[in-house]
Amino acid sequence: MQLSTVATQRISVEITPPVAHIVLTNPPLNVLDIPMMEELARALAEIEERPKISAILFTGQGKAFSAGVDVAAHTPDKVDGMLQKFHAVIRALLASRKVTVAAVHGHCLGGGAELAMACDVVYTTESAQWGFPEIKLGCYPPVACTALAALVGQKRAAELILTGRTISGAEAAEIGMATRAIADEQLENAVAECVQHLCQLSSAALAVAKKAFYAWDSMHFDKGLARAEKIYLEELMNTADAQEGIRAFLEKREPKWAGK
Repeated sequence: MQLSTVATQRISVEITPPVAHIVLTNPPLNVLDIPMMEELARALAEIEERPKISAILFTGQGKAFSAGVDVAAHTPDKVDGMLQKFHAVIRALLASRKVTVAAVHGHCLGGGAELAMACDVVYTTESAQWGFPEIKLGCYPPVACTALAALVGQKRAAELILTGRTISGAEAAEIGMATRAIADEQLENAVAECVQHLCQLSSAALAVAKKAFYAWDSMHFDKGLARAEKIYLEELMNTADAQEGIRAFLEKREPKWAGK
Protein backbone atom coordinates (compact mmCIF):
# COMPACT_ATOMS: atom_id res chain seq x y z
CA MET A 1 0.00 0.00 0.00
CA GLN A 2 1.30 3.42 -0.86
CA LEU A 3 2.22 5.32 2.29
CA SER A 4 2.81 8.79 0.95
CA THR A 5 3.63 10.83 -2.09
CA VAL A 6 5.28 14.22 -1.80
CA ALA A 7 5.94 16.54 -4.73
CA THR A 8 8.18 19.53 -4.13
CA GLN A 9 9.62 22.07 -6.52
CA ARG A 10 12.40 19.86 -7.88
CA ILE A 11 11.73 16.25 -6.83
CA SER A 12 8.86 13.88 -6.25
CA VAL A 13 9.01 11.28 -3.48
CA GLU A 14 6.74 8.26 -3.43
CA ILE A 15 7.01 5.98 -0.41
CA THR A 16 5.60 2.49 -0.78
CA PRO A 17 7.28 0.34 1.89
CA PRO A 18 9.78 -1.17 1.58
CA VAL A 19 10.71 1.18 -1.30
CA ALA A 20 11.11 4.95 -1.54
CA HIS A 21 11.09 6.30 -5.10
CA ILE A 22 12.77 9.67 -5.67
CA VAL A 23 12.12 11.26 -9.07
CA LEU A 24 14.17 14.23 -10.29
CA THR A 25 11.61 16.65 -11.72
CA ASN A 26 13.37 19.77 -12.92
CA PRO A 27 12.63 19.88 -16.67
CA PRO A 28 13.88 19.75 -19.28
CA LEU A 29 17.12 18.04 -18.16
CA ASN A 30 16.71 17.73 -14.38
CA VAL A 31 19.60 20.07 -13.67
CA LEU A 32 20.74 19.83 -10.05
CA ASP A 33 20.34 23.35 -8.73
CA ILE A 34 20.72 24.36 -5.10
CA PRO A 35 16.98 24.05 -4.26
CA MET A 36 17.00 20.48 -5.62
CA MET A 37 20.06 19.64 -3.52
CA GLU A 38 18.28 20.92 -0.41
CA GLU A 39 15.16 18.91 -1.26
CA LEU A 40 17.20 15.77 -1.87
CA ALA A 41 19.00 16.16 1.46
CA ARG A 42 15.71 16.55 3.33
CA ALA A 43 14.13 13.59 1.54
CA LEU A 44 17.09 11.32 2.24
CA ALA A 45 17.14 12.32 5.92
CA GLU A 46 13.43 11.56 6.25
CA ILE A 47 13.69 8.25 4.42
CA GLU A 48 16.62 7.20 6.59
CA GLU A 49 14.40 7.49 9.66
CA ARG A 50 11.83 5.06 8.25
CA PRO A 51 12.71 1.53 9.38
CA LYS A 52 10.25 -0.07 6.96
CA ILE A 53 12.15 1.31 3.95
CA SER A 54 14.98 -0.91 2.71
CA ALA A 55 15.58 0.49 -0.80
CA ILE A 56 15.65 3.89 -2.50
CA LEU A 57 15.11 4.15 -6.27
CA PHE A 58 16.28 7.22 -8.19
CA THR A 59 14.91 8.08 -11.62
CA GLY A 60 14.71 11.19 -13.78
CA GLN A 61 11.48 12.53 -15.22
CA GLY A 62 11.26 13.24 -18.93
CA LYS A 63 14.13 12.79 -21.36
CA ALA A 64 17.08 12.70 -18.94
CA PHE A 65 18.30 11.39 -15.63
CA SER A 66 20.21 14.61 -14.97
CA ALA A 67 22.47 16.84 -17.07
CA GLY A 68 24.42 17.81 -13.97
CA VAL A 69 24.82 20.62 -11.47
CA ASP A 70 23.53 24.06 -12.42
CA VAL A 71 26.42 25.95 -14.02
CA ALA A 72 25.13 29.20 -12.54
CA ALA A 73 25.83 27.74 -9.08
CA HIS A 74 29.56 27.57 -9.91
CA THR A 75 30.10 31.33 -9.76
CA PRO A 76 32.52 32.53 -7.02
CA ASP A 77 29.70 33.83 -4.80
CA LYS A 78 27.81 30.52 -4.85
CA VAL A 79 30.33 27.73 -5.41
CA ASP A 80 31.28 27.13 -1.75
CA GLY A 81 27.65 26.70 -0.68
CA MET A 82 26.89 24.63 -3.76
CA LEU A 83 29.71 22.17 -3.07
CA GLN A 84 28.66 21.83 0.56
CA LYS A 85 25.04 21.13 -0.35
CA PHE A 86 25.76 18.74 -3.22
CA HIS A 87 28.41 16.81 -1.34
CA ALA A 88 26.04 16.56 1.64
CA VAL A 89 23.67 14.68 -0.67
CA ILE A 90 26.47 12.38 -1.88
CA ARG A 91 27.65 11.74 1.67
CA ALA A 92 24.07 10.98 2.77
CA LEU A 93 23.74 8.49 -0.08
CA LEU A 94 26.96 6.73 0.82
CA ALA A 95 26.12 6.66 4.53
CA SER A 96 22.55 5.45 3.99
CA ARG A 97 21.57 2.08 5.42
CA LYS A 98 19.14 1.66 2.54
CA VAL A 99 20.13 0.00 -0.73
CA THR A 100 20.18 2.70 -3.38
CA VAL A 101 19.29 1.98 -7.01
CA ALA A 102 19.59 4.38 -9.95
CA ALA A 103 17.74 3.94 -13.25
CA VAL A 104 19.50 6.08 -15.85
CA HIS A 105 18.29 7.21 -19.26
CA GLY A 106 19.14 10.13 -21.51
CA HIS A 107 21.77 12.55 -20.25
CA CYS A 108 23.66 11.54 -17.11
CA LEU A 109 26.40 14.13 -16.90
CA GLY A 110 28.61 15.81 -14.32
CA GLY A 111 26.85 15.92 -10.96
CA GLY A 112 24.10 13.73 -12.40
CA ALA A 113 26.65 11.02 -13.15
CA GLU A 114 28.19 11.50 -9.69
CA LEU A 115 24.76 11.08 -8.10
CA ALA A 116 24.11 7.91 -10.10
CA MET A 117 27.52 6.34 -9.51
CA ALA A 118 27.15 6.94 -5.76
CA CYS A 119 24.22 4.49 -5.76
CA ASP A 120 24.78 0.83 -4.92
CA VAL A 121 23.14 -0.57 -8.06
CA VAL A 122 22.98 1.35 -11.34
CA TYR A 123 20.99 0.28 -14.38
CA THR A 124 21.38 2.39 -17.51
CA THR A 125 19.90 2.34 -20.96
CA GLU A 126 22.44 1.45 -23.62
CA SER A 127 21.82 4.78 -25.34
CA ALA A 128 22.23 6.96 -22.24
CA GLN A 129 24.96 9.58 -22.39
CA TRP A 130 27.41 9.55 -19.47
CA GLY A 131 30.28 11.93 -18.88
CA PHE A 132 32.02 14.59 -16.85
CA PRO A 133 32.18 17.72 -19.05
CA GLU A 134 33.36 20.01 -16.23
CA ILE A 135 36.90 20.32 -17.65
CA LYS A 136 35.41 22.07 -20.70
CA LEU A 137 34.26 24.82 -18.33
CA GLY A 138 37.66 25.07 -16.66
CA CYS A 139 36.48 23.02 -13.66
CA TYR A 140 36.58 19.42 -12.42
CA PRO A 141 34.11 17.02 -10.72
CA PRO A 142 35.27 16.52 -7.09
CA VAL A 143 33.21 13.38 -6.39
CA ALA A 144 34.40 11.70 -9.59
CA CYS A 145 37.98 12.75 -8.87
CA THR A 146 37.64 11.02 -5.51
CA ALA A 147 35.70 7.87 -6.38
CA LEU A 148 35.68 7.15 -10.12
CA ALA A 149 39.06 5.38 -10.26
CA ALA A 150 37.81 2.80 -7.77
CA LEU A 151 34.98 1.95 -10.17
CA VAL A 152 36.65 2.04 -13.58
CA GLY A 153 40.40 2.09 -12.92
CA GLN A 154 42.82 4.99 -12.81
CA LYS A 155 43.53 5.35 -16.53
CA ARG A 156 39.89 5.23 -17.61
CA ALA A 157 38.91 7.65 -14.85
CA ALA A 158 41.71 10.04 -15.84
CA GLU A 159 40.61 10.01 -19.48
CA LEU A 160 36.98 10.71 -18.65
CA ILE A 161 37.76 13.52 -16.20
CA LEU A 162 40.61 15.15 -18.13
CA THR A 163 39.02 15.04 -21.59
CA GLY A 164 35.35 15.46 -20.70
CA ARG A 165 34.53 12.70 -23.20
CA THR A 166 30.92 11.49 -23.27
CA ILE A 167 30.30 7.74 -23.39
CA SER A 168 27.22 5.60 -23.95
CA GLY A 169 25.40 3.71 -21.26
CA ALA A 170 26.69 0.52 -22.85
CA GLU A 171 30.29 1.66 -22.36
CA ALA A 172 29.54 2.95 -18.85
CA ALA A 173 28.43 -0.55 -17.86
CA GLU A 174 31.32 -2.19 -19.70
CA ILE A 175 33.94 -0.22 -17.74
CA GLY A 176 32.15 -0.53 -14.37
CA MET A 177 30.53 2.87 -13.90
CA ALA A 178 27.11 1.22 -14.08
CA THR A 179 25.97 -2.24 -13.05
CA ARG A 180 24.18 -3.19 -16.27
CA ALA A 181 23.24 -1.65 -19.58
CA ILE A 182 19.71 -2.44 -20.72
CA ALA A 183 17.89 -1.90 -23.99
CA ASP A 184 15.92 1.33 -23.67
CA GLU A 185 12.51 -0.32 -23.73
CA GLN A 186 13.52 -2.89 -21.08
CA LEU A 187 14.94 -0.55 -18.42
CA GLU A 188 11.77 -0.16 -16.38
CA ASN A 189 11.16 -3.92 -16.16
CA ALA A 190 14.79 -4.68 -15.27
CA VAL A 191 14.78 -2.11 -12.49
CA ALA A 192 11.43 -3.34 -11.17
CA GLU A 193 12.79 -6.89 -11.05
CA CYS A 194 15.86 -5.74 -9.10
CA VAL A 195 13.79 -3.75 -6.60
CA GLN A 196 11.33 -6.64 -6.19
CA HIS A 197 14.23 -8.95 -5.38
CA LEU A 198 15.58 -6.50 -2.76
CA CYS A 199 12.12 -6.29 -1.18
CA GLN A 200 12.22 -10.02 -0.45
CA LEU A 201 15.41 -9.72 1.59
CA SER A 202 16.01 -8.73 5.20
CA SER A 203 16.31 -4.96 5.52
CA ALA A 204 18.46 -5.41 8.63
CA ALA A 205 20.84 -7.79 6.87
CA LEU A 206 21.05 -5.50 3.83
CA ALA A 207 21.90 -2.50 6.02
CA VAL A 208 24.67 -4.31 7.91
CA ALA A 209 26.06 -5.92 4.75
CA LYS A 210 26.20 -2.51 3.07
CA LYS A 211 28.01 -1.02 6.07
CA ALA A 212 30.60 -3.79 6.00
CA PHE A 213 31.01 -3.64 2.23
CA TYR A 214 31.86 0.08 2.21
CA ALA A 215 33.76 0.20 5.52
CA TRP A 216 37.20 0.51 3.91
CA ASP A 217 36.21 2.74 0.99
CA SER A 218 34.29 5.20 3.17
CA MET A 219 37.41 6.20 5.12
CA HIS A 220 39.31 7.01 1.94
CA PHE A 221 36.33 8.73 0.33
CA ASP A 222 35.75 11.14 3.21
CA LYS A 223 39.37 12.25 3.24
CA GLY A 224 39.65 12.35 -0.55
CA LEU A 225 36.51 14.42 -1.07
CA ALA A 226 37.53 16.90 1.63
CA ARG A 227 40.87 17.32 -0.15
CA ALA A 228 39.20 17.68 -3.56
CA GLU A 229 36.87 20.36 -2.14
CA LYS A 230 39.78 22.29 -0.63
CA ILE A 231 41.73 22.28 -3.92
CA TYR A 232 38.59 23.30 -5.82
CA LEU A 233 37.89 26.32 -3.63
CA GLU A 234 41.42 27.46 -2.81
CA GLU A 235 43.16 26.78 -6.11
CA LEU A 236 40.78 26.12 -9.01
CA MET A 237 38.38 28.96 -8.26
CA ASN A 238 41.30 31.38 -8.03
CA THR A 239 42.31 30.71 -11.62
CA ALA A 240 41.21 33.11 -14.33
CA ASP A 241 40.29 30.17 -16.56
CA ALA A 242 37.76 28.67 -14.15
CA GLN A 243 35.96 31.98 -13.93
CA GLU A 244 36.19 32.48 -17.70
CA GLY A 245 34.82 28.99 -18.39
CA ILE A 246 31.72 29.58 -16.27
CA ARG A 247 31.15 33.05 -17.73
CA ALA A 248 31.55 31.77 -21.29
CA PHE A 249 28.97 29.03 -20.73
CA LEU A 250 26.46 31.42 -19.21
CA GLU A 251 27.07 33.89 -22.04
CA LYS A 252 26.78 31.10 -24.64
CA ARG A 253 30.19 31.66 -26.22
CA GLU A 254 33.49 29.82 -26.55
CA PRO A 255 35.89 30.36 -23.63
CA LYS A 256 39.13 32.26 -24.14
CA TRP A 257 41.66 30.42 -22.01
CA ALA A 258 44.51 32.41 -20.49
CA GLY A 259 46.36 29.44 -19.02
CA LYS A 260 46.32 30.92 -15.54
